[in-house]
Order: sequence, then structure tokens, then C-alpha cells
Amino acid sequence: MESRSNGAMRLLVSVASSAEASAAATGGADVIDAKDPLAGALGAVSPAVLRDIHAVVSPGRLLTAALGDASDAPTTENAAHEFTVLGAALVKIGFAGVGYRRRIGSLIEAGVRGCGRGGSTTAARGGVVAVAYADSDASAGVDRMTLIDIAARAGAVGVLLDTADKRGAGLTALCTLAELSAWVAEAHGHRMFAALAGKLTAEDLEMVRDAGADIAGVRGAACEGGRMGRLSAERVRLLRARLEGAGITGTPGGTRTASASGSPLAGAAER
Repeated sequence: MESRSNGAMRLLVSVASSAEASAAATGGADVIDAKDPLAGALGAVSPAVLRDIHAVVSPGRLLTAALGDASDAPTTENAAHEFTVLGAALVKIGFAGVGYRRRIGSLIEAGVRGCGRGGSTTAARGGVVAVAYADSDASAGVDRMTLIDIAARAGAVGVLLDTADKRGAGLTALCTLAELSAWVAEAHGHRMFAALAGKLTAEDLEMVRDAGADIAGVRGAACEGGRMGRLSAERVRLLRARLEGAGITGTPGGTRTASASGSPLAGAAER
């Protein structure tokens, strides 16, 4: 496996509207992630909302979007295409309830096709992030390590380890530092970037950094009143200060490359 280079970790903040996107950017988020928290861990916003969010995200700041858990290949391909055309540089796809390796691979491939449709247009520069859930029953689907191999073979550019049940335990309560580090290293060994999320608090950020993650994702920690509350630029600013005080993040909106050669993180931010 490749070792991770010493680069700054990015702060991703999930937003449900253009107003929240503006607040997240004002607070210093590196990555603006369009997601509807009312629709679950990977709830997708509407195309109209994504268009509005894209309109307020400055060029050079990475915009990602959740597509939800995949159900069938045609739907996944079309959603990936539409969201990429609307401005998402990366789309996140989950696989809750899908227990077959080949099926997951085909769903990721559908997302990759959707992101790449359009020839030389902006749609050709999108990418898929495959999502594993740390709180999922391993007997109900492939384990999180296996997903990395499937994602790499199917053409994903990154992987995310998240939690499905936002009322349950957070990522750092479910996984040890050694487990997270091994997962991140496996992703880097497959030449993909690795993101960690799942009820992360400000206090969790150092552990996520120590695990070698390229991106730390938050929602509730950036909101007044939890993940369903009002996203606050000040709370994002405090998270940002926490990262900078520990020396574990870079310039807001700046480009950064993960340890894996050819990572899309730098190029995607130029969209």
C-alpha cells in the first residue's frame, strides 16, 4: 500500500439550501456538500435546490452531492448525470440493503457512466464516491474493506465511511483509531481518497486526522440544535479554527491532493 503524504485535511460541511451553503462558505468550509438531512444519511436534495446551491458556491471550492442509496443502475446513472451537470464535482452513492459484490460494482459503474456522459462538457469531469456505513450489520451486505476494492475496480474516485443511523453512535464510538487508519490506508492503497463522517464533533477531528483521512465531514457539529437545526457560519468557523489550531487543514477553498496519485480532489475543485 502507498503511504499517505502529509497534506492538510479538508473540512466538508453538508448543507440543505443555498443559504446554508453561503453560511458554510463564510465559515471556511473547504467542501460544500448538498444533502437533505430530512431524507436520511445520504438524502438527496432536489435538482432545483442543487442548482441554487451551485449558484452561490464560488469557483475553486469543491461542491459534492449525495444521491442516496442506489436502487437500480438506470436511476443511478441518470441521477449522477443530472447532478454532475448541475455542478456537483463528486456524487456520493450508498448501498444499503445491497448484499452482492457484483451488484454494488454495477451500481458504481452506472454512477461513473452518468458522471462521464456528455463528452467534453463539464459532466465528463464528475466522479463517484462510494459510501460504506460503519453501523451496518456486516451480514446484510459487503463489509467496508471489501467495498473499497469493489469501488476501485468499478471506477470510483473516493470512498466515504459514514453512519446510517444518525440517532445512534457516531463514527468514533463505532471504530477505533486503528480500524479507521487501516480503512483509510486501504483506500489510499487503491489510489482513492478517503473521507470520514458520522456524527463527528470538534473533538473527533484530531482522531480523524490521525487516521489519515483526506476529508472530515460534518453536519450536526455545524448546526445550532443538531443536524436538523440551523447551520451556523460561526459554528463552521469554530470547527475551522479547531482544525487550524491543530495544524490539520489548509486554506478554505484551496486545492489539495490526497496521497493517492491522480486523486480528483485538486482537479475537481476547479470546476
